[in-house]
Amino acid sequence: MVTKEQILKSLKDMGASRDKTVIVHTSLKAIGEIEGRAQTLLDALIEYFTFGGGVLCVPTHTWHNTFKEIVLDKLSPDCCIGKFSEIAVLDKRGKRTSNPTHSVVLFGEPKRVQEILDNEDKVSTPTCKNGAYGRLYDGGFVLLIGVSQNKNTYLHSVEERLSVPNRLSKEPIIMNVRHEDGRVEGKPFYYIYEGDLGDVSTRFFKYEPAFRHYGGIVDGVIGNAKTQLCNAKILADVMALIRKNSGGIELLADDAPLDENWYI
Repeated sequence: MVTKEQILKSLKDMGASRDKTVIVHTSLKAIGEIEGRAQTLLDALIEYFTFGGGVLCVPTHTWHNTFKEIVLDKLSPDCCIGKFSEIAVLDKRGKRTSNPTHSVVLFGEPKRVQEILDNEDKVSTPTCKNGAYGRLYDGGFVLLIGVSQNKNTYLHSVEERLSVPNRLSKEPIIMNVRHEDGRVEGKPFYYIYEGDLGDVSTRFFKYEPAFRHYGGIVDGVIGNAKTQLCNAKILADVMALIRKNSGGIELLADDAPLDENWYI
């Protein structure tokens, strides 16, 4: 059975910073049985990553509601990426952003949390460079616990940063957010749409050898789950290099490995 102390030790062993912004994607099943269950994992992550003034971000996406009357209901724990996210929504220590499709719950130093909240109020795309995901480029990290790069939503943000075509809807639609006070606010918002390519995130694994070549990933283990601590700036810079050297072609149309000449 995995304990809180073991989780904290695993993070320390990976050399994870305690004063940065970190977004975590996790599979509870992959970790195995945790003493105190998912709440213990959340407590450990909050304790570790906010100790030195950092911010922990837990994704609480609601893209499954894109075409519904209310896309994000902040009076509800509803989200579409697992039980851990629902637990984070209900934790009173956190603040949930108002991004209609790709909200996150923030834990940490109030001033830094408020800055992210304010920026997320202004976004018009799911993972733009000024939002919670995009700001990771400035010294942040992505922690993947029991999941691989295909769950790394930050890579969508990198593609937005690089203006990769065929990643967003051509036009925005009005998406409604219900706030904590019951007020409903509608805003024009673009959504992730890759057309005939399907879900390109299933092919994000193609970048992993390049990320590793440049030291962008530190490996560890939490419980039974293989864990990757990813340096957001390195990941983005590597993707930019590959895009430049490949001539801007579509890289995620199939499962074929990337040409090593594009990054070595």
